[in-house]
Amino acid sequence: MEIGRAGCLRTRQVLLLFISLGMAWAGSETGRFSVAEETPSGSLVGNLIKDLGLELGELASRETQVVSNDRKQPLQLDSSTGDLVLSEPLDREELCGSAEPCVLHFQVIMKHPLQFLRLELEVTDVNDHPPVFLEKEMLLEIPENSPVGAVFLLESAKDLDVGVNAVNGYEVSPNSHFHVKLRVNPDGEKYPELVLDEALDFEAQPELRLTLTALDGGAPPRSGTAAVRVMVVDINDNAPAFERPFYEVTIPEDSVLGSQVVSVSAWDSDSGANGEISYTFSHGSEDIRKTFDIDGKSGKVTLRGSLDFETTQSYSIIVQATDRGGLFGKAAVRIQVTDVNDNAPEIAVSSITSEILENSPVTVVMLFSIRDRDEGENGRTVCSIPEDIPFVLKSNVANYYTLETEGPLDREARAQYTITITVSDLGTPRLQSQHNVTVHVSDVNDNAPTFSQALYTLFVLENNSPALHIGSVSASDRDAGTNAQLTYSLLTQDQATQQPQGQGQEQVDVGALVALDAASGQLFALRALDYETLRAFEFGVRASDGGSPALSGEARVRVVLRDANDHAPRVLYPPRNGSAAGACPELVPRGAEAGYVVSKVVAVDGDSGRNAWLSYELLQATEPGLFGVWAHSGEVRTARPVSERDAPQQRLLVQVRDHGEPPLSASVALHVLLVDGFSQPYLPRPDAPAGQAGQAGQALTVSLVVALAAVSSLFLASVLALVAARLCGRGGAGAGAVAVGSGCGVSVAEGRFFPAGAGCGGVGPLVDVGGAGTLSQSYQYEVCVSGGSGTGEFKFMKPIIPNLPPQLAGEQIVDNSTLRNSFGFNFQ
Repeated sequence: MEIGRAGCLRTRQVLLLFISLGMAWAGSETGRFSVAEETPSGSLVGNLIKDLGLELGELASRETQVVSNDRKQPLQLDSSTGDLVLSEPLDREELCGSAEPCVLHFQVIMKHPLQFLRLELEVTDVNDHPPVFLEKEMLLEIPENSPVGAVFLLESAKDLDVGVNAVNGYEVSPNSHFHVKLRVNPDGEKYPELVLDEALDFEAQPELRLTLTALDGGAPPRSGTAAVRVMVVDINDNAPAFERPFYEVTIPEDSVLGSQVVSVSAWDSDSGANGEISYTFSHGSEDIRKTFDIDGKSGKVTLRGSLDFETTQSYSIIVQATDRGGLFGKAAVRIQVTDVNDNAPEIAVSSITSEILENSPVTVVMLFSIRDRDEGENGRTVCSIPEDIPFVLKSNVANYYTLETEGPLDREARAQYTITITVSDLGTPRLQSQHNVTVHVSDVNDNAPTFSQALYTLFVLENNSPALHIGSVSASDRDAGTNAQLTYSLLTQDQATQQPQGQGQEQVDVGALVALDAASGQLFALRALDYETLRAFEFGVRASDGGSPALSGEARVRVVLRDANDHAPRVLYPPRNGSAAGACPELVPRGAEAGYVVSKVVAVDGDSGRNAWLSYELLQATEPGLFGVWAHSGEVRTARPVSERDAPQQRLLVQVRDHGEPPLSASVALHVLLVDGFSQPYLPRPDAPAGQAGQAGQALTVSLVVALAAVSSLFLASVLALVAARLCGRGGAGAGAVAVGSGCGVSVAEGRFFPAGAGCGGVGPLVDVGGAGTLSQSYQYEVCVSGGSGTGEFKFMKPIIPNLPPQLAGEQIVDNSTLRNSFGFNFQ
């Protein structure tokens, strides 16, 4: 692998060397084309394939384009044929002025690989401008004593054309006094002179009117005319003369307006009015008159308009000194303009790429060139970009640069770059230009969605309404656009945890319980939830983005139900059947002290927590103040000693209430008999006839003996039943609890109450209390009253499960007070 990479690197270096040599060769080649001005647009200028030796099809495959140094693009390239055609007519005078020749420079840029060719387009002149005189009438004042052959300077005509199409000669209307002679000044400019052929006579002819015609060398020639008015003046035989015939000065282009450029001086040998001299510009063009002023009395030339070295490098001015007699002298002034660093560098963009895909290799962002109109050091430039960005500048040929990336970009680290390209010249002071390039980094789906939490815990109150909003999940994606558009979904195949009253875990169909909004991640309950059936469940959610391929992330959601107070308390003891309560009342001996335990109300609540906290309250009593109920345990106790005056039958109404919001309650009636004592052989009912007391006592003695034998036998049967119940399971024990004899008990199995028989001759019925609601475990009791008429002894069997405390196991013969305290209920 390493050897292969080294070989590829050497191959790339060789190719780059050949490309660099080819670009250097291409930069040295120049193609020259010519076109006449005013040529219509679409005209053929030349062919790159024929003139530069390129191959057909190479131009299109290498994305060839023609770039001009100026903002205008007069040439267009047909890549399929190689033809160069004009995009618009050219005006040589607008492009180059009086400069000759008029040459425009272009570059041919070929990409893949990058190559540059230089092109020159010469715009030739056509005779499309006639000569024009700036002054339509020229006035000459000529002394009458002027000698034959005297020369008088005339204003020259201006022609925007150049070469043979420029002004070529002058003619004057036929007359006997003058002819025209063509002269050339030191700058090569042609101007006419009027030569005197015959002496003038002021008295004979004080004024002459001539017509001066200027002709150019075009075919056919164009012409322009001006009137010449010759005023013959009286004798003034000395013309002004300058100290020097030629003045040359240098002035920087940033000179202040109004500053002195040069001062010329002339003298006149005449005296008086004929010796007074005035200075004017002779043959001054409009450009000269806008740029310079001359003081007519002092001869000082001052700067009137701003100078621009890049437009005009020098000015040639003829200064004329004229005396009052009309005689004049002339001197030439050459003003050389020097360059200052007053032009900032210019950036011309050829191509630009504004958007780059992240993770892309090295990419060319922009191709541009730099130009500075100044000269020398003022025109040399340096280019730079900030160092803290992953881009580099590479210099090619002829001031062309490329802006490239250093390597792959990361949109999540930075999505946009604004690159400032700074170009500075080397002048004094340095001038600089800046160009801002904004590059957008396009996104690639390289980041998976992530949830804000790995586990969401939501709390929902049971008995909710369907479509209730129970919470939401939220994920984010560092990508952008479609790659960051998230869609949420449920993982319905997960195992949910079901915890109904001590049972094990079961599978729950999450899709039937909750719904997830795919766009927002909001969770809704599809149906009402029951805390007593389902305490909590858990499922998974997934967030998938819209990329290709799509990426996803997962999280867990745990829904915990909160209990609502939707179950009223349920009384287990005493039974709420009225006939059973009347047949089996609670017995209290007369003379019982305050605090005597009469009974205990046992209740449970299917809710949990505060909704299952129970409190007990005595609502009604036959003897107010005789009994009281303990609020937390449900024990019914005497509030004061029982007296002989108290009624023998007492009815108590006890209310059980939970602590939910709003609280729910249940009530139960408790019947109490006040008796003289449990030691009597026969305890008659308070409402029994007095004559039956002796017979009842004998019957009671026999019944007690029989009951004692039966209890002993049934105790042994109970032990055998206990062993059988352990072998057959908990369900069999409950099913085998049947009532034998005629005891006053109650059987509670699977939440249903069954009243016992009328007597307690055998084993009393079993009271089976399941572990629902406030009870922590299952209990089974045997409660009965021996002696069919309620003589005072109770037989009570403790729970048959093996994990009860030792002190509550086995069979006990207790009185009514001990019986009430032995109920082993456990409250939450």
